[in-house]
Amino acid sequence: MKRGIKIVLSVALLSSLSFAGEQFAMSAADRAMYAEMSENNPADLMVANGEELLDKYVGGDAGLAKFFKVSEDDLPTYIAGFPRYLPEFKQVVALDQALQGAMSANGHKPFTLKSSNMFDMDAYAKSIANDEKINIDVNANPQMKQAYALGEKVYMTARGGRGLSCNSCHSKEIVGTVLRTQKLPDLSSNGVAVAATWPAYRMTKSSMKTLQNRFQGCMKNALLKVIPLGSPEMVALEVYLTQKAKGTEISIPGLKR
Repeated sequence: MKRGIKIVLSVALLSSLSFAGEQFAMSAADRAMYAEMSENNPADLMVANGEELLDKYVGGDAGLAKFFKVSEDDLPTYIAGFPRYLPEFKQVVALDQALQGAMSANGHKPFTLKSSNMFDMDAYAKSIANDEKINIDVNANPQMKQAYALGEKVYMTARGGRGLSCNSCHSKEIVGTVLRTQKLPDLSSNGVAVAATWPAYRMTKSSMKTLQNRFQGCMKNALLKVIPLGSPEMVALEVYLTQKAKGTEISIPGLKR
């Protein structure tokens, strides 16, 4: 690989190794699985596949930098600013949508946002920015301001028969409660830095997943209508939470339960 891939366990995952009342927040089998995969993460192969795909369909790092109209030296810092408004798209887009545009500009049919190839290529592209600090600018233009406001609304709005919102499970009052064998993380600040470690390998899914895909999983678990990948609402939600992680070093791929 052109750049080193750093495997990380999020603060939330590390903290889940401790007791939560009288119940383990993680089973002994899960802890053993984490220990093994932190040494031999299957995501390494997927990120390598993503690098090959970027070379084939976009022209590698140099081709991606050309598409973004930045130098290859500036590419890591630029990627650390996603999601961002791109005039060519006339909207705020996440990195995977930008990759679709780069594929199309090179004469190729873009991968769908839910395809494993896109997950892999997105992971490699994000890893180009490893060790860079997230530098999203929600005040860069009216479009970013609107996206942040929409993301906050999506995060806070109660939906579905249970009347749940993202904040229902991640507010400061709820954080630390054990759900599905894990402590619920605080997403209200950069303490968890959720946006800095996705795309990530999910052990329970045996595959690479993006942050938006993880949002969808939460919605399904909460019996909420799932927001489509790449929709204005889903991108806005990523904008909102990425802002919370601003200043945190990117470390891709993450390793998640």
